[in-house]
Amino acid sequence: MRIGILQCGQAPAELKQDLGDYPDLFVRLLDGRGFDFTTWHVEAMEFPASVHDADGWLLTGSRHGAYEDHDFIRPLERFICDAYEAAVPMVGICFGHQIIAQALGGTVVKHPGGWSVGTQDYDFDGETVRLNAWHQDQVVVLPQDAQVAGRNAFCENAALIYGDRAYTVQAHPEFNDDFIQGLMDKRGRGLVPQDLLDRASDRMGEPKGSAAIADRIEAFFKQPRAISRGAA
Repeated sequence: MRIGILQCGQAPAELKQDLGDYPDLFVRLLDGRGFDFTTWHVEAMEFPASVHDADGWLLTGSRHGAYEDHDFIRPLERFICDAYEAAVPMVGICFGHQIIAQALGGTVVKHPGGWSVGTQDYDFDGETVRLNAWHQDQVVVLPQDAQVAGRNAFCENAALIYGDRAYTVQAHPEFNDDFIQGLMDKRGRGLVPQDLLDRASDRMGEPKGSAAIADRIEAFFKQPRAISRGAA
């Protein structure tokens, strides 16, 4: 199954050489699950010619806000709407979670409660899943078709499911603790309150449920679907 990665941002340059860029992290997360990957760097205005250029789409994180005025935001929203209408499945992580919701009629804001950084516990339909987080923005109004699939006290809309068309997660199953530590060192100091960084440091090393989310992503992409309406 061919998955198109829509790269919406870039890892800090200081982390890329040793830990990889965002697409690399997803290839590692989903390794051995029968997927082939092609990346389009949409942040740099590199878009697929058609929503049918892949069997499914994966939208990465980004340091940008979905509500900000960047050149790639509107074309990406149009692509999301077209893929959704054509029933080509999409998975979105962090910024990807937010931009899919915004494109489909939801609302994303800079959360007044501030940042979520490092190890967090989420309720996924009664199952506690521990994941790394790195975000200040949140989806606060759901699109019409979205249902909550994961939450915690700080982030009520931490995972959303849109039937068989989209599955999105606010946290970062692709980020291990080394990557979070790198973000804390290269982007967090002076931006994220020190008490949150200290709390994140205290929880470093706790086992994460990234494989559980990878299982959900695999099952979502591979579930049987009717032929896409836009397919030839």
